[in-house]
Amino acid sequence: MPVLVEHVLGSFDGEPVRLLELERPVELMGCSWQTLRQLMLESDVETFKLLGYASQIGTWARQHRFCGSCGALMELLPGERAMHCPRCEVQHYPRLSPSMIVLVTRGDEVLLARSPHFASGVYSTLAGFVEPGETVEQCVVREVREEVGVEIRNPRYIASQSWPFPHSLMLGFHAEYAGGEIVPQPEEIEDARWFALTDLPTLPSTYSIARYLIELYRAQRLGLGEPSLPS
Repeated sequence: MPVLVEHVLGSFDGEPVRLLELERPVELMGCSWQTLRQLMLESDVETFKLLGYASQIGTWARQHRFCGSCGALMELLPGERAMHCPRCEVQHYPRLSPSMIVLVTRGDEVLLARSPHFASGVYSTLAGFVEPGETVEQCVVREVREEVGVEIRNPRYIASQSWPFPHSLMLGFHAEYAGGEIVPQPEEIEDARWFALTDLPTLPSTYSIARYLIELYRAQRLGLGEPSLPS
C-alpha cells in the first residue's frame, strides 16, 4: 500500500490507532468507503469521535504540505502535532474554526430552518462561523439577522461540540426571539419557520449539538427528562 505519511492518533479499545495518508485511492477486499456524514448516522458515538479526529488531522496535514510563507515542503515535527517548515521555521498546528449554533425560541415555539444541502425534510438550528474582530455572542446576533432576518435577545451559552466538517468547534446557544418577520437569506436558507415543540419536523442526527439544543429546550418547556450531549 503506497503510504505518504503516517500519523499516530492514540489508542482505541486498547489497540494503537494510526492514520495513513496514501499516494492514491485503493480498494480493500470486503470493504467499502463511506463518508464521515454517513458514518455519523451509522456508527456508535466513540467510533464517530475517533473517525472525526482522524479526519481533522488528515485535512490539516493535507492542507499544510507546503509552507504558506515561503513555499517550501513542510515536515511533521517529531514529538509534537505540528507541521514545520525547515526553510523559514514557521510551524502550523491543527486548525480549529470557531462557529456558533443557536436555537431561537419563542415560548413553546422554536425557529428552525433548512439549507439546500440538508437531507430531504430535515430542519435544524441556525449556525455560522465567527468572523475576525467579533465575539461569539456578536456572531450569534449577526448570523440570525443575516440568515432569517429576525432579532434576538439574551443569547445564552449551553455547550460545545467538536464538528469535523471539516474542522469546526461548535459553540451552542439558546436565544430568545426579539422581533421581526422571517426572511430567509437567498441561496443560504431554503425555508425557515416557527415550529411548536409538540409538532417538530424531521430533526438532525442525535449525535449533533443541533439536536441536543432542540431536545434540551423541549425537555425544559415540557417537563421531560433532559438529553445527554454526545461528547
